[in-house]
Amino acid sequence: MSTAPSAFWMPFTANRQFQAQPRMLVAAEGMYYRSADGRRILDGTAGLWCVNAGHARAEITAAVQKQLATLDFAPTFQMGHPFAIELAERLGQVAPPGLDRAFFTNSGSEAVDSALKIALAYHQRRGDTERTVLIGRERAYHGVGFGGMSVGGIARNREIWQRSLLPGTDHLRHTHDLARNAFARGQPEHGAEFADDLERLIARHGAERIAAVIVEPVAGSTGVLVPPKGYLERLRALCDRHGLLLIFDEVITGFGRTGSMFAAQQFGVRADMITCAKGITNGAVPMGAVLLGSRILDAFMRGPPEEIDLFHGYTYSGHPVACAAALASLSIYEREGLPQRAAALAPALADAAHALQGLPGVIDIRNYGLIAAVEFADEPGRAPTRAFDVFRRCFEHGLLVRATGNVIALSPPLIVTAAQIAEMFTTLAAAIRATP
Repeated sequence: MSTAPSAFWMPFTANRQFQAQPRMLVAAEGMYYRSADGRRILDGTAGLWCVNAGHARAEITAAVQKQLATLDFAPTFQMGHPFAIELAERLGQVAPPGLDRAFFTNSGSEAVDSALKIALAYHQRRGDTERTVLIGRERAYHGVGFGGMSVGGIARNREIWQRSLLPGTDHLRHTHDLARNAFARGQPEHGAEFADDLERLIARHGAERIAAVIVEPVAGSTGVLVPPKGYLERLRALCDRHGLLLIFDEVITGFGRTGSMFAAQQFGVRADMITCAKGITNGAVPMGAVLLGSRILDAFMRGPPEEIDLFHGYTYSGHPVACAAALASLSIYEREGLPQRAAALAPALADAAHALQGLPGVIDIRNYGLIAAVEFADEPGRAPTRAFDVFRRCFEHGLLVRATGNVIALSPPLIVTAAQIAEMFTTLAAAIRATP
């Protein structure tokens, strides 16, 4: 097995730095990876926010093997297969009420771009042709498609392509308020009023021109920003008042991580669409989906029955093998009560995370469900490297965490034990202390 990385242009990676000192994973099972040099690496990130049921689950493996031997591929343009239909029905059973239809994609990025296109087309179909503006949020991550980058708000993800992004987009202010909310456990007390920034954008563009607002219930890739108490509720009320669709990007929060199957359920806030991916197949096979309801879908069913409803889709939409992996994953999540397990373990994660307060350079700790983040102070005149140095030191000592900017994020598989949570944060604390 080759471990030479030079032929592979790795995504979101400093490739030259990586090639000088590669970090290679060659196997995984349960809560652990195995590195190329034979070490066990405790998975503190569920792969990349996706392996919610742990690695190498036999039930998923068997389902994929069986599907490959039964129906390895079938087109879903003007054709169908029962596995996509079954998965759509199962998702409707676990999704928030009213979101009982699914449009399948291959990733979270594609799910977001699909949801944005559906939102625009929905208003067009209803004759509301002026609604063409899409509202995202500062510091948001909505994937790497041009739609997702346009409503996304992480500057480094946008800067090279800034002049080519979609023109009809704008951004709410972010919810990070270090001065008032540092070291908050769970939802911060302050910041519900940040939702009112939508009124500023409505005054700028006109409510009659805005099609949709998209937010992550918990903003993950930017460094785990938990919504202030009342913020999402206020945003929902404003969207209702002005006739705007509200899209929740649950690519990270979906499938149990917050303590409910979806964060919309956990926070008790209705979304008009939910985008999901990652945990939908436990990370085993690429897949994404847009969950929506009859209110939106019915707008596409008003023309002649022989007319194509939506000129959009992908070769691999509803791929049979991905559907098999997703159905098996959903069975595990439900049978083992993994969302409930996440809720039960959340206090242990919170206690372990907040015990790091006072360590060198730590200026904030944030948590919700089985998600936690440790933020470090920026050093004047220097690029934010402390988190990456901590990430590398953790890997050297058998723990996988995620560095994003000057933040370390943790999101372990939902099968994690309290003892493993303690081990993660003990290793992380030692790495922080050892990093100058």
